[in-house]
Amino acid sequence: MIDPDGFRRNVGIILTNPERHLFWGRRAGQNAWQFPQGGIKAEETPRQAMFRELQEEVGLSPHQVTLLGSTKRWLRYRLPERFIRYHCDPICIGQKQVWFMLRVNCGEDAFRLDTCDRPEFDTWRWVGYWQPLHEVIYFKRRVYQQALEELAPLIYPEGPPVRRAPPPERRRTMPRRGRD
Repeated sequence: MIDPDGFRRNVGIILTNPERHLFWGRRAGQNAWQFPQGGIKAEETPRQAMFRELQEEVGLSPHQVTLLGSTKRWLRYRLPERFIRYHCDPICIGQKQVWFMLRVNCGEDAFRLDTCDRPEFDTWRWVGYWQPLHEVIYFKRRVYQQALEELAPLIYPEGPPVRRAPPPERRRTMPRRGRD
């Protein structure tokens, strides 16, 4: 569903394990990493959509997680111009999301990335709390930061870990030729 402002209603899911690491999935066939997320159908509440997406994208059922909390309001991001599909009606200019924090109560063997015809992820890993901010596609970064900051007290009542700067990009340089 797209609202009158052009934003598609969506949920985002942050899964944490007992060590407070976060599930980080690689989109199938791409070198792009993200949290599970997905659209909210017309008849669904955000909570219902979250549990449906959790099952579809990660293969987990409600009894395998504990819902710790959610963001208090919609968090929005705009799509870059090149990703807007102007041939669609209505036009979607971005997403508005409610983010949920869930603790996993099962073993890693319960995770299934192949529960639907077109899997969202082809692999996944556990990452440190702020790592997604360094790896998510640029136009989602602000929303990820807002969600992580708002939800951090749910697993870090003493305060979240220190946020470190991203590692510098490694550039391959050509060897310099010596002077004659």
